[in-house]
Amino acid sequence: MRTVRLGAALPALAGAALLTGTLLSTPAEAAGGVRIHHVWFDSPGTDNRSNKSLNGEWVQLKNTGGRAVSLKGWVLKDASNHKYVLPNVTIGAGKYLKIHTGSGSNTASDRYQGRRAYVWNNDKDTATLTKSNGTKIASCSWTTRDPSDKYC
Repeated sequence: MRTVRLGAALPALAGAALLTGTLLSTPAEAAGGVRIHHVWFDSPGTDNRSNKSLNGEWVQLKNTGGRAVSLKGWVLKDASNHKYVLPNVTIGAGKYLKIHTGSGSNTASDRYQGRRAYVWNNDKDTATLTKSNGTKIASCSWTTRDPSDKYC
């Protein structure tokens, strides 16, 4: 019977995993590199619930991966569980998608939740992105230490 020393095998295994990209991938890489990139939680000007003001708060996603990713059924939510379920939308490799609170015309780079009230709290909150099956992809939190936006 042969005995394998774990101390000698682990560095080789880690090196092989690093070279092949297996075992060490992050959840974002597993999801095609989609992450929360930037959140503007305190819209500029007076909070008067105008559509312009509502659209001044947004969450921007970025696909850092090398292929397009379908976001159909993915959920963006805040700490109070206000949810926005993404429709049949794809984010291209290296592209951004901004999700506004108010209403507007959806494009490849901008989506609108169609809400008439603010979602993101100015004092503290957390934006969380999950796949349709509930798997957490990314989150971004802020407090009053952050001015009006946060890069994640």
